[in-house]
Amino acid sequence: MRRILVTSALPYPNGPVHLGHLFEHVQTDIWVRFQRMAGNECIYVCADDGHGTPTMLRAEQEGVSEEELIARVRAEHEEEFRRFHISHDNYYTTHSAENELFVTFMHERLTAQGHIFTKPIEQYFDPEKGLFLADRYIRGQCPRCGAEDQPGDNCDVCGATYDATDLKSPRSVFSDAEPVLRESVHYFVDLARSADFLNEWIKDHVQPEVANKLREWLSAGLKPWDISRDEPYFGFRIPGEDAKYFYVWMDAPVGYLASFKNWCEASGARFEDFWDPDSDCEVRHFIGKDIINFHCLFWPAVLSGSGFRTPTRIHTHGFITVDGVRMSKSRGTFISAGTYLEHLDPECLRYYFATKFTATMDDVDINLGDFVQRVNTDLVGKVVNIASRCASFLGKHFDSTLADSVHDEALWAATTQAREELAALYERGEVGRAMREVAALADRANQYIAEHEPWKRIKDPTHRDEVHGVCSLGINVFRALMVYLKPVLPAMVAKAEAFLQVESLVWDDAAAPLVGHRIGRFKPLFTRIDRKDVDKVVAATAAEAQARQPASAAAASEAPATIGIDDFLKVDLRVAKVVDAKHVPGADKLLELALDVGDGERRVFSGIRSAYDPASLIGRLTVVVANLAPRKMRFGTSEGMILAAAGANQDGGEDIFIVSPDAGAKPGMAVS
Repeated sequence: MRRILVTSALPYPNGPVHLGHLFEHVQTDIWVRFQRMAGNECIYVCADDGHGTPTMLRAEQEGVSEEELIARVRAEHEEEFRRFHISHDNYYTTHSAENELFVTFMHERLTAQGHIFTKPIEQYFDPEKGLFLADRYIRGQCPRCGAEDQPGDNCDVCGATYDATDLKSPRSVFSDAEPVLRESVHYFVDLARSADFLNEWIKDHVQPEVANKLREWLSAGLKPWDISRDEPYFGFRIPGEDAKYFYVWMDAPVGYLASFKNWCEASGARFEDFWDPDSDCEVRHFIGKDIINFHCLFWPAVLSGSGFRTPTRIHTHGFITVDGVRMSKSRGTFISAGTYLEHLDPECLRYYFATKFTATMDDVDINLGDFVQRVNTDLVGKVVNIASRCASFLGKHFDSTLADSVHDEALWAATTQAREELAALYERGEVGRAMREVAALADRANQYIAEHEPWKRIKDPTHRDEVHGVCSLGINVFRALMVYLKPVLPAMVAKAEAFLQVESLVWDDAAAPLVGHRIGRFKPLFTRIDRKDVDKVVAATAAEAQARQPASAAAASEAPATIGIDDFLKVDLRVAKVVDAKHVPGADKLLELALDVGDGERRVFSGIRSAYDPASLIGRLTVVVANLAPRKMRFGTSEGMILAAAGANQDGGEDIFIVSPDAGAKPGMAVS
């Protein structure tokens, strides 16, 4: 028996559980439920990530203490996850005595090992609010395009990235005061000291594509990690300091240990069995790809440096979109758990998510039309249909008792032997493939029943035994499918277990058929989705967003931004020839292009990597904004921008097409 501790990333108490949280927690929960069915000990813990400036500010806005806020939100999150059948063994909070104990211990250990140092830094400070400002709390004029009211890290208009100190006319979002630079001594973890260890560790503990990304960062050199913040701040005070606190990303992953420790104290389990360096138990984290730097570099370095074991595996998934675009409150696709549950069965979403899960960190699109069709076709039309067709014949003609033998050995062999392949798919996280295999088995069973036409042959007494055998085998195939679907659909399978009159199904129950067994009266296990109910969820979400939006912001959102002809005439569009093109190390979306624009060669970085092989671009003509101010990027300076069209495709991805002039155009020609 394997002993496994599993975690999901910690939600932040800045709002309700939404589709993004559910995607990851359902993925984790399916893996956990499979392990338990297979006979392994699998403990699933999580927590709310309660610390940080946003928590402090929200509590202030609501007129409650931070403790009151995080306790209330934690209870809401726990209930929302429970209603989606997420089987946490413990759902805790990072604002706990256990977490403070572990963070303090790790800080002492890391300091003793020489992994932590201090140095002064300069940071913007709001003199009226009395608060050091993170980039997102500073607004000003973009240093590149001049756009007003831009945040302190990147421009929403032109896409430029910069330091907050580069903003023109910076203002604090809290007081509208002009921030001032103040020096403060911060604590840092020297990640570079762990580079050799991390280079070895990533070989066996992350997915290949994650390892490739981590190697790029390691090759570029790891920077020190800032783990402190100045007061006022909601968190744990750093030992020996009066006005400095551990940054939320220092204590957030430690919340995994704290939640597990809290569970151990209640259950009598031994914490050391799982977290000692020589432990033979497993620790697995499920996360999104946006936090791989925290979990695959910082976290293992901190654990190793402070004397704890490191994770066995970090399972990373991609981002999700809805109908081809990012989740949006105004479009009604930034859907909360509560709003969804007002209109739809949670297991519909669990199943649809399951069809999308892979072992990679590729992004996933949630297509609402496909959601309706997949649930109605697969679950109702295929799987449940088997039981509903066969149970009525068995009840009416055979006292609801199954035959004493298997009618079709080949069909049963195909069904029962699938459990090994399906177990391997669940183990690897290839749940989408497993769902396709289950649907194929259901198709085969329905075809078998249709070929034998029990509704016709029951009229002929000579075919009575055949009908009994066909319907009995149908029920046995259905039972096996319930085994295979139980990690995904625990509530539906519980109803099926009651109908079948069997104990709670485990994985090995698919190995042998039920013979001479009496089943119960069939009751509907699942109902079809009405697209109107999906539309109600979308409409309700959009209405909620509109209700929270100030009137001035709502009016502004309705009117698209416009420019005058004089502004447009300032843009100098020129024909350019691609002289060279190549990938940009360390960049997922960029290509580096050398362009002949008629007045010499320019270097331009363009986000078209997903659509074009660099070699295919060489020699092509395109159109470039020739008078765009140079933009300094991490990879170099971009001296223009090529024009391209982009949009969602029917597969949920994105199509990108560069703009090309007609044949005969020459580099440097003006485009009008």
